[in-house]
Amino acid sequence: MMDDHDTYFSNENATFGDRVAAARDAQGLTQEDFAKKLGVKLKTVRGWEDDVDEPRANRLSMMSGMLNVSMRWLLTGEGNGLDAPVGEVELSGDVKDILLEMRRTKAEFARLADHLGQLEKRLGKLLRTPE
Repeated sequence: MMDDHDTYFSNENATFGDRVAAARDAQGLTQEDFAKKLGVKLKTVRGWEDDVDEPRANRLSMMSGMLNVSMRWLLTGEGNGLDAPVGEVELSGDVKDILLEMRRTKAEFARLADHLGQLEKRLGKLLRTPE
C-alpha cells in the first residue's frame, strides 16, 4: 500500500511527520514495530507521522538514534538525514501548496476525531453515573 509519504516527500516540503515516516521506512520498520521499539502506542506514532502530535525530547532523541538521523533533521530537515528520493518530480508552487494544505487538513481531521472521541468518552461516563 502506498501512502502519501511515498508520493510527495521532498526535503523542501516535508513536515516533521513526513521525515519520521520516511526515516522509519528507510529502516524497514512498520509503524507497529517502531512503536514497540520506542515503547509507545501505535496511536502515538500515527499522531507524530500525521503531524497531530509531537514527541517529547527524550523520545525524539531515541527516535533519531533508532532511525540513524539527527534530531535537527527530524525537526527542521537540515543536518544528517535522508536525501529526497532520486528522480523526484518537480512540482509547481500551486501543486505544493495544495498538497501541504491537504496534509494540514488531514492532520486537523485526525485531531478533531481524537477530540470527538474524548467528548464521547466523557459523555458516556456522565450517562452511566447515577445522580
